[in-house]
Amino acid sequence: MSELIIKLSKFLAADILKQSNRAISPDEPLLSSGLIDSFSLMDVALFVEDNFGVRIEDTELNAGTFDNLTQLASLIESRQK
Repeated sequence: MSELIIKLSKFLAADILKQSNRAISPDEPLLSSGLIDSFSLMDVALFVEDNFGVRIEDTELNAGTFDNLTQLASLIESRQK
């Protein structure tokens, strides 16, 4: 698991789910499973922008872009190049 996915997983578990001991796998569905809701999605987007220096467009806040940590990490990595 990449360092990026580990950091995202820790943030989601501790700050969004309030379950710091919970493990989130890279391919675990986040939105489509209801694990996080649309309000939490904004918090995730702000965390990504603040910590990784990438801009997330409002149109990207959906299950097609943010449904698992692998997708989110790919988006971040593509914007950091």
